[in-house]
Amino acid sequence: MDMKSVEKKWQEQWEKSKLNVFNKKNADNKLYVLEMFSYPSGANLHVGHWYNYGPTDSYARFKKMQGYEVFQPMGFDAFGLPAENFAIKTGIHPKDSTEKNIATMEQQLKNMGAMFDWTAEIITCQEDYYKWTQWLFLQLYKKGLAYRKEALVNWCPDCETVLANEQVIDGKCERCNSVVLRKDMTQWFFKITDYAEELLADLDKIDWPEKTKLMQKNWIGRSTGCEVVFDCETGDKITVFTTRPDTLFGVNYVVLAPEHPLVNTLKAAHPENAQAIDEYVRYAAEANDIDRLSTSREKTGVFTGAYAVHPLTNQQVPIYLADYVLYSYGTGAVMAVAAHDERDFEFAKKYNLPMTQVIQKKGGETALPFCEDGILVNSGEFNGLSGSEARDAIAVRLTKLGKGGKKVNYRLRDWSVSRQRYWGAPIPMIHCEKCGVVPVPEKDLPVKLPYDVEFRPTGKSPLASHEKFMHCTCPKCGGAAERDPDTLDTFVCSSWYFLRYPEAHNDKAPFTKEVANKMSPVDVYVGGYEHACMHLLYARFITKALRDMGYIDFDEPFKRLVHQGIILGPDGNRMSKSRGNVVSPDKYIDEYGSDIFRLYLMFGFSYTEGGPWNDDGIKSIAKFLDRVERLVVKTAESPIVKSEGLTKAEKELNYAKNFAVKNIVRDAEAFSFNTSIARIMEYVNALQKHDNEHEETSEFFKDCILDLLRMLAPFAPHFCEELWEICGKKTSVFKEAYPVADEKALVKDETEYAVQVNSKIKAKALIAEGMSNEEIQTFVSALPEVAPFLEGKTVKKCIVVKGRLINLIVG
Repeated sequence: MDMKSVEKKWQEQWEKSKLNVFNKKNADNKLYVLEMFSYPSGANLHVGHWYNYGPTDSYARFKKMQGYEVFQPMGFDAFGLPAENFAIKTGIHPKDSTEKNIATMEQQLKNMGAMFDWTAEIITCQEDYYKWTQWLFLQLYKKGLAYRKEALVNWCPDCETVLANEQVIDGKCERCNSVVLRKDMTQWFFKITDYAEELLADLDKIDWPEKTKLMQKNWIGRSTGCEVVFDCETGDKITVFTTRPDTLFGVNYVVLAPEHPLVNTLKAAHPENAQAIDEYVRYAAEANDIDRLSTSREKTGVFTGAYAVHPLTNQQVPIYLADYVLYSYGTGAVMAVAAHDERDFEFAKKYNLPMTQVIQKKGGETALPFCEDGILVNSGEFNGLSGSEARDAIAVRLTKLGKGGKKVNYRLRDWSVSRQRYWGAPIPMIHCEKCGVVPVPEKDLPVKLPYDVEFRPTGKSPLASHEKFMHCTCPKCGGAAERDPDTLDTFVCSSWYFLRYPEAHNDKAPFTKEVANKMSPVDVYVGGYEHACMHLLYARFITKALRDMGYIDFDEPFKRLVHQGIILGPDGNRMSKSRGNVVSPDKYIDEYGSDIFRLYLMFGFSYTEGGPWNDDGIKSIAKFLDRVERLVVKTAESPIVKSEGLTKAEKELNYAKNFAVKNIVRDAEAFSFNTSIARIMEYVNALQKHDNEHEETSEFFKDCILDLLRMLAPFAPHFCEELWEICGKKTSVFKEAYPVADEKALVKDETEYAVQVNSKIKAKALIAEGMSNEEIQTFVSALPEVAPFLEGKTVKKCIVVKGRLINLIVG
């Protein structure tokens, strides 16, 4: 079969017949299948794209044949750093390179033969999309979920922009791998922390991989403990969070993060220490968070000269700065209990600070630092209590004194969404000297991203130097004002895109409540696990915020989540141009066609695991389809012989067919495509065996061949459409119902058993279903291969292992 011409033919027919266009009239029976949309940073699809989109399309086709009205749209996550960095390197404008790449990738995706509904395409860098991203920002602002403040942020010196916490991996930029610095900047944030508890609790409601749920649980980081307030000599209050309030009487000093806002106040109160404090703050700023938290890093700090008052003993405790405390975690302050915390112990030893033991090991000598639970000592009225008893009692005492109490804390921090880059959606806010920060009226959206911008990074937002863009009129007072120069984190664009697809061309609203509630949440969402604590968490937050604002009625964006594995280079490493191990699918598609390449990806790898690339098996897949083609064409050209009832051989074939169908349906639903295709191959072997053993082609055999094409169609769509037509069919195979297993056909009339005498095989025999043990014993005892071994002996026992063997024990 000339796969190139066949693929072209059927892609044109599918487009002409609108086979893949979602029928909104059947929305009650919808199945929303969505792959994470692609970033058009390269000119060609790579194996990773294929591995995500090809097999998932096969799943969508499988569900379509099961009777669902499948909605499978496609679009492009088109804003972001890669296009801007490419522009800086080449001088090609991000808009121009992005549009060119999109055009190329659109055609490649169509050539794949996927059933994407291109009438619902969205491109996030186009005005008709980012207008509604800006609208979303305004709704969050009105709800109090978007706010602006000066904060310590993650700064990538190479990308010259702020990064969200989730974009910092092991202290480095997830995009360029540069060491991330911390600096104070005024930024816009989304208040994701308002939803921390619900984001955690609702993980139990969704069908997601447990590993991904655990990653989100750890990122949200819920911990139950106690808040403790220390009064500072300056009149300020220092609030700490601790999971060990039972150690409160052992506090010898308080530690602030070098970035804590109180540092400047303490420095002013103790000018004699100002120089040492400034030097230490500079020193701490040079290290990233990962290094600062390292247990092997030497503990350093500086005394501020100031003191705080212990809330229960009223004793003064010194206030230190130390870089092992992070302002971005907890309250940015800790109560130091040197006798019962390893970090505090090291610090206290280095600076000769006192240590007070307040926990004693049960029934043994206590070696410091002792960090486990025990019995309280040196703790006043709380002496003798166990750890759990003391934690409750001390929390109650703090509450009565107004010095703290029980508290739930979260590791999760608000989402920083300001970016000092050009290629993104402008933040729709205006800054007026008279009125302050004013939102752009919705009627004036979109705030258009100008084309003529100098986008080379300077550490400031490129839009800030574009006077025509920046200067505007305040919508509140009518006076001169300036636009916000930052653009939105591109994760804002992707946090709601699944809601836009069903109404991609609605110019009155981003989506309507009626359609959103009918079409969403997404039934099956497929993409990489690396998005667990970014896109997937942000989409959950935005969904819950939109629900609370009354725009939708559901809680979660994606009911079921499937992660595809990673196809590694032939050397076992992740593919990268620098390693020279990138595999392009183009040469394989040129030689074999897209169906064979798709089928190989599904058969050669476990979908959720992936593995190193090896093309040894692709020729075998091509030969397999050649076998199928010969078998189908021969059957289509043979005269059909009618028969009454099924012969014994046909019953065996019927069993093989239904066994295959039952397992394919189960495995395809689980995205276990390799085992699904293995069952199809076994069925083809059974068909081939039957055909070889019978000269005539029965009506039943032809029906089995047609069922083969129905089974294989989702996995090799063009190929099966062509063979379906060769079989004389006038409509698409994808309008057929996927075969359903007949359980009755899986109960064999007769089963072959091994017959043993005293555990030694003497014969094989076909045993009819339903025979009793006594009937089986009588039948096999009379077999000519068995009878001689029973002469003059008594059968003491007849052991029957159902479906396998019969063992006559004689003596």
